[in-house]
Amino acid sequence: MHIPDGYLGPATCGVLYAVMIPVWGIASKIVKKNLKAKHVPLVAIGAAFSFVIMMFNVPIPGGTSGHAVGGVLVAILLGPWAACIAVTVALVVQALLFGDGGITAIGANCFNMAFVLVFTGYYLYKAISFNSPVTSKRRVFAAGAAAYVALNAAAFCTAVEFGLQPVLHHTAQGQALYSPYGITVALTAMMSEHLLVFGWVEAVITALVVKYLQKQDSSFFQE
Repeated sequence: MHIPDGYLGPATCGVLYAVMIPVWGIASKIVKKNLKAKHVPLVAIGAAFSFVIMMFNVPIPGGTSGHAVGGVLVAILLGPWAACIAVTVALVVQALLFGDGGITAIGANCFNMAFVLVFTGYYLYKAISFNSPVTSKRRVFAAGAAAYVALNAAAFCTAVEFGLQPVLHHTAQGQALYSPYGITVALTAMMSEHLLVFGWVEAVITALVVKYLQKQDSSFFQE
C-alpha cells in the first residue's frame, strides 16, 4: 500500500500533505494533553509494531504493495490520535531509511494509513463494541471486523489516488505523466488483494492480540 515517489503528481502530493499537517498538529496536542504517563512508552511500541508488520509486504500489480498495518490495534489500545502519530513515525522511518514509500508521498501514505485506516477502524470498533464489557467476546469480534474494514478503506483511498493520476496529469497526446494505471486497474489490483488476503491478516492479528490482552491485562484498553 506504500506509494513510491513518482506515482503521484505534485498537486496530489501537495494536497495530501496540506491535509495531514494540521492532523499531525492536532494529534500532537491531544496526545500531549490526554495520554496517560504510563501509556507514553506504548506509543513507541505501537510505532515499532506497525513498522515491523508493514515490512512484510507483497508487490501488487499496478505499482504498489499489499500488507497489514496494525494501526487499528494501536488505536484500540491508545486512542486514534496516538495511533496516528505511531503509524506516521513508522511510515516516515520506512521512507527515509528503507525507501519503502516515497518521500514526496509521505503525506499520501500517512493520509491513507495513519488517518483513514486508524480513524475508520477505531470508530467502527467503538460502534460494534458499544457498551460491552472490556473482556467480552464482542470486543474481539469488533476489533477484527474494524481492522478488516479499515485496511480496505485505506487500500481504496490508495487505489483512487493512483487511478486519478492519468486523468489529472498527462501529455497532450494523453500519455500519463505519473501513475499510468486508470481507476479500474488500480481498484481491481488493490482491492482484490486486500479484500481476499491482507484484510484477513490484519483482522486475525488484531483480534488475537485483543483476546490475549483481555486475559493478561485489560487495563490497556481505552474506555
